[in-house]
Amino acid sequence: MTIETIISICLGIGLAASVGFRVFLPLFVLSLASYFNVWQLNESWEWVGSITALITLGVATLIEICAYYIPYVDNLLDSIAVPLAALAGTTVMLSTVADLSPVITWSLAIIAGGGTAAVITGSTSTARLASTATSGGLANPIVTTIETGVSIVMAIVSVFLPLIAIILVLFIFLIIFFTFKKFKSSKLKKQ
Repeated sequence: MTIETIISICLGIGLAASVGFRVFLPLFVLSLASYFNVWQLNESWEWVGSITALITLGVATLIEICAYYIPYVDNLLDSIAVPLAALAGTTVMLSTVADLSPVITWSLAIIAGGGTAAVITGSTSTARLASTATSGGLANPIVTTIETGVSIVMAIVSVFLPLIAIILVLFIFLIIFFTFKKFKSSKLKKQ
């Protein structure tokens, strides 16, 4: 396995994590990176760097970000976010992974890309649901701003510093793990 392959895997996993926070934003960043020749996509995915894809993903990103600031629409979006994020996470892995056989590429895309995006989306959906339940939705814009900010940072770091992105993904997973563990232990104490 070459260093280019390892970097492409790190890029894909980092973008998949970013997809877990916002579905279209990392795809837009990937489109920008391809359009400006910062990152070379797999041959069958070069269309992502086209001006049409760039505009389409840019508009979709703006709509998605704005929609999450609308009460009740944010929770509705969360109900469809997990399957969309898994699909988008798989897509970013497929478009970025270089020099691997199709079997390994698809396996990585589904497990590492789709799995990473789905786990993070599930966690953020749960956080928004808890925010809605405890604050009547008043804290949801704060949750939305944090999620969008993390998605932007993860997408940019993934494109420019893919090896650092994989470390950030592990950090995010640790936060999710310890938050879930703390929630579970406090729930058991109440019973």
